[in-house]
Amino acid sequence: MSDSLVIIPTYNEKENIERIVRKVFSLAGDFHILIVDDGSPDGTGAIVKGLMPHFPDRLHIEERIGKLGLGTAYIHGFRWALAREYQYIFEMDADFSHNPDDLLRLKEACITGADVAVGSRYIQGVNVVNWPMKRVLLSYFASMYVRTIMRINIQDATAGFVCFRRTVLETIPLDKIRFVGYAFQIEMKFKAIQHGFKVVEVPIIFTDRTLGVSKMSTKIFREAFWGVISLKWASFFNKPNRKGA
Repeated sequence: MSDSLVIIPTYNEKENIERIVRKVFSLAGDFHILIVDDGSPDGTGAIVKGLMPHFPDRLHIEERIGKLGLGTAYIHGFRWALAREYQYIFEMDADFSHNPDDLLRLKEACITGADVAVGSRYIQGVNVVNWPMKRVLLSYFASMYVRTIMRINIQDATAGFVCFRRTVLETIPLDKIRFVGYAFQIEMKFKAIQHGFKVVEVPIIFTDRTLGVSKMSTKIFREAFWGVISLKWASFFNKPNRKGA
């Protein structure tokens, strides 16, 4: 039984899914993969199920009906992982914007003291490839906005390449996580800090997808903008118990 599970949410990722699965399984670490597919009409789920006999007990899929959102996909995956014995639980995109090789570095950060390891685009300058300058600036200043409002020292608060130690996901009340897009990523990091967990950033190079279609939308950006204010306001009235308290 592996101690590490990589959760990959998918919606119409037929161009990428087999390549990302085979790449993760080629790594030196013994990783398992859980695909959480939101009923992709392009057949992503069928491709995964076709691969499962080649990777018995390592590749898993949970299929949902309808496009229910990134945050709910990860919550679904977290619960699936916690029902089993995984100790290191990862978030990762299917489109190779996150380099699977960096899974090893995120896990090492957690093994050596971090409770949450964040693959950060901004901890050493701006490490983004193939994004238009407008989107780079929007993402960079969004993280600055989050740090200012929420008073947290995380350079890449919206990052979606993350390793959680099991105890973090056991402690955060997953049924109270509110957001589904970028704000979900911010909320998980903020809740971990509120509970006294150690969050560290590991520098990565983020490369925009070359195949498939981005799921980004103005609705997701709006949720993040107002969600930050909402989370900070709620934190004044809801003080969770800190780790070890």
